[in-house]
Amino acid sequence: MSDKFKVEIISPEKTIISSDAKEVIIPSYEGEMGILKDHIPLITFLRPGVIKILNNTDKKFFVEDGTVEFSNNNLLVLSSTVKEISKIDMNNIKILLNEAEQKISQNNLTDKERYSISYKIQTLKNISK
Repeated sequence: MSDKFKVEIISPEKTIISSDAKEVIIPSYEGEMGILKDHIPLITFLRPGVIKILNNTDKKFFVEDGTVEFSNNNLLVLSSTVKEISKIDMNNIKILLNEAEQKISQNNLTDKERYSISYKIQTLKNISK
């Protein structure tokens, strides 16, 4: 019996990936969450971070926000900001990091905005290493 399940990551423009996976790790507001076959049904929101699809060939995607639904061994990720890390230009990472660092220094941010931006900064720094 297979230990894999279906995963789809979709942006408004196109389907980013549609494949089987043994495990997917997502950055949710509740913390990093690992999804395996037969996981309980789930609906949650993504915070900035890295989605890791673990299979024969692992893939990583940078995401700033989105929603996740897992039901009947189908994982659906919807996000307008998802990008495969191996295809991101490092100059763009530096630009995004600079913009986020400037934004977090503003005094008029809500706690939620400060929380999201701090995770974005941390993730971008890890990607650029």
